[in-house]
Amino acid sequence: MLYELASLSCHLLAVGKVAQGAAAWAEDPAAGGTLLGCWRTEIGPLGRVIVLRGYSQPEDMTVERRRALMSEDPFRGGGAITALEMDSYAPFPFLPEARLDGRGGIFEFRTYRLKPGGLPPTLAAWEAAMEPAREYTQHLVVNLYALDGPPRITHIWAFDSLEQRARLREAHYANGTWPPKGGPDQIAEAVSVIALPMAGPAKG
Repeated sequence: MLYELASLSCHLLAVGKVAQGAAAWAEDPAAGGTLLGCWRTEIGPLGRVIVLRGYSQPEDMTVERRRALMSEDPFRGGGAITALEMDSYAPFPFLPEARLDGRGGIFEFRTYRLKPGGLPPTLAAWEAAMEPAREYTQHLVVNLYALDGPPRITHIWAFDSLEQRARLREAHYANGTWPPKGGPDQIAEAVSVIALPMAGPAKG
């Protein structure tokens, strides 16, 4: 399974319209891949719609990327989309496929830009930390590494609330089970965005 994360920028008042259009675009009979979730940003850069899709074959993602690039109205934004980013990802090999069914509350998208050569030690650190921090990592939806652009990972988390997120992180930082040992050494830059589900299975 490969994944695409698309970020659609728009005016704040157009977020609902853009999210509806993106869901319709992804579920069109001509579309490849599977719509996994659609969110609007709530904390972080505002006026963004994030779309996550999964692909069983790399060629399907390539065809779908071309469909968007060649369209005069990609993601059916109706002219409301002011910027569009589409990034290709592969999952961490030791993790299950993205798990979104029944998840709600708030979602966190964390992207770490890695130092050159930083992906192998990052993978090893995360694999070793998953079980010791299980109370926290059970909230992990998926962790992905980029196939294009600068070396980076993006991990998506689902929590009932910001309070739950803060409590779990504080507890695992205190007992030393999180963050993954050696993982932060590979991070050159980190960005976190809190988003709310808009459409698709992630709405729960």
